[in-house]
Amino acid sequence: MDNSLEVIQRKESLLRTLRGLKTKAEGTLQRCAPLLSFHRGLGMVTPGEVQRLCQSSARLGQELDDLVNRLRLRQNQAVGRLGGVGAAPGGVHVAADGTVYVSSNEEPRVTVLSRAGNTQRVVECATPEGLFLPEDVSLTRAGMVVATDFPGGKLRVFNPHSRFGAGEWIGLGDFTSPRGVALDSFGRLLVADYQPGRVHVFGLTSSFGVQSVRAVPGLSGPRYVCGTPDGGFAVSEECGDVKVYDANHKLLHTLGKKYGHSFGSPAGVCVDAEGSLLVSDEQRRCVVLFPASGSPVPVVSEGLRRPAGLACCNRGRLYVADAADHCVKVFQYRGEKHRRKDTSPDPSPSNREA
Repeated sequence: MDNSLEVIQRKESLLRTLRGLKTKAEGTLQRCAPLLSFHRGLGMVTPGEVQRLCQSSARLGQELDDLVNRLRLRQNQAVGRLGGVGAAPGGVHVAADGTVYVSSNEEPRVTVLSRAGNTQRVVECATPEGLFLPEDVSLTRAGMVVATDFPGGKLRVFNPHSRFGAGEWIGLGDFTSPRGVALDSFGRLLVADYQPGRVHVFGLTSSFGVQSVRAVPGLSGPRYVCGTPDGGFAVSEECGDVKVYDANHKLLHTLGKKYGHSFGSPAGVCVDAEGSLLVSDEQRRCVVLFPASGSPVPVVSEGLRRPAGLACCNRGRLYVADAADHCVKVFQYRGEKHRRKDTSPDPSPSNREA
């Protein structure tokens, strides 16, 4: 943490400014409220002045939101590099206990890593029909690993308790080209089906049966998907935008239009504990955070070659699958408040960012 004299002086100046704004706003409200409540008309205040004040207030409100976000967030703070995940990792998922699951686009495997970054298990992606390359990976609420089989047109669920002893992959659904997979806040599976441009939403029974299937159409090349806290989901479109849907699967907005942001090629999407959306941009080699209030913040703007899947955890860490570097890069994108709560070890020295 930088505690130089220059930084301390800037902090004091910022605090004085904020306290001055608070005092001025409270004083103006106390003087104006009785006049606006009991006097007729607006006196000499013109409609144009009211409009300009409203616009200025909105701009100031956004600047204050941006200030809070930039104080809390960190940029390009790399803390680890998880290797041994196979060639061209595509999907990454972080479980509640900190275990990391990584799929490979060029090897038939899902790698399971401990919180410290050590390999716990490698799940081979083999079925009676042959091997498959897992495009993306996630977990069901029951702890089952799920992966998308893009060329096979299936969602694969790994059952570790099969009668074959070593476990088996069970194929579900009839998709055209499934890419992204995630869970919504109700525990239902979300599958981004690339070619028809749909997101499929359905439940999974204890006997691996599919129920209450619903398809959300109208997408152009959906890649990755994630659930949102309100029961909806967000989905990235290749060379397009990121669309956000509500719990009834109605389109709320696109991030590009809402925030005035231009994407190159949006890829991985995830939502953090505070409801902010994070999106990796494969073409621009960055990760941008879209807060509930305020402007987009580029939390990773360097050190990435081909970012794909994303995952974040409540410890303020961001996991980025870098397909070109064949590893998962870990960044601390939240500030000191979150780091003090983090009692987990950093990735082991052999896997740590050089």
